[in-house]
Amino acid sequence: MSVSSPPPGAARDGAVEDLRATVGLQIQDEPLLRAIAGGLADVETMLRDVVKSDVPAVHDAALHLVEAGGKRFRPLFTLLSAQFGPKQGEQVLIAAAAVELVHLATLYHDDVMDEATMRRGAESVNSRWDNTVAILTGDYLFAHASRLVADLGTDAARIIAETFGELVSGQMRETVGPGPGDDPVEHYLTVIAQKTGSLIATSGRFGGMMSGAAEEHIQALRRFGDIIGAAFQISDDVIDIASPSVELGKAQGTDLREGVRTLPMLYALADPDTDPRLVELLAGPITDDDLVAEALELLRRSSGLERARETLSDYASRARAELASLPASPARDACESVADYLVARTF
Repeated sequence: MSVSSPPPGAARDGAVEDLRATVGLQIQDEPLLRAIAGGLADVETMLRDVVKSDVPAVHDAALHLVEAGGKRFRPLFTLLSAQFGPKQGEQVLIAAAAVELVHLATLYHDDVMDEATMRRGAESVNSRWDNTVAILTGDYLFAHASRLVADLGTDAARIIAETFGELVSGQMRETVGPGPGDDPVEHYLTVIAQKTGSLIATSGRFGGMMSGAAEEHIQALRRFGDIIGAAFQISDDVIDIASPSVELGKAQGTDLREGVRTLPMLYALADPDTDPRLVELLAGPITDDDLVAEALELLRRSSGLERARETLSDYASRARAELASLPASPARDACESVADYLVARTF
């Protein structure tokens, strides 16, 4: 498959503006902005080409989430990480498409496990078709991601296989829950590191590798991705409680309704001074809207929310520290802007 990168300034119509709105990314350098936007447009084309199938059911189900869009942070970070190396070629685009395919595959599987009915504003595949179709479609995308990565060499193939293992281990940890004697907070932080951080770490690692970046810079990008991936989840945990529905674009307290104990809840439960009523409410899923509102109000007044914000700030600081070893550049500034955004969006 051959996809040519557009010359500077030749990014697709609308791609630059779409990029400006992505996950708080601030790119002040116009040539870099257009290069990344153009690369993302090429990745979109590649994604649609890769998931094509002669079997209509496979084709329709696989294309469903691709067309639903999304922030595309993983391929974006791959392209941004590639700016630290001298080569900006097809291998970078292939790596960016591969990590997004892996992410999409996990979403198909997650929707089955969560019994979700909507994904990215569209009906989920398991709801539109059924669970079997959703699972098989996720497997289909994993297969195509592996095929793409196979063209990038044995090291890349090994890395993506290890990442698959981390993703599955994280999901298994979350499903089984903490064991006797385990610290629930440490268990949760390990889960999000594996489920979210591992693939974003691989995105940064691939970008550096495929562009020929120095090994020390590749490892810094990997570590930054690992930390910032977990920070994304913590930030989401906080805003699900702290932000009103109109800002979220969805109902508040999603985690409360699903009975998922996120970091602010775990911190609140660990505090002996937490209101007993909140402890009672957090005992299981909450289906009544009035009870959700009550739990949200108690969580906002608890120590748990503030402790989660402090943990998020710590993760953001650690992420910025990893960037210090990278050469000063607009690309490094852009990475730093993501860390700043994740903290700012929770207030």
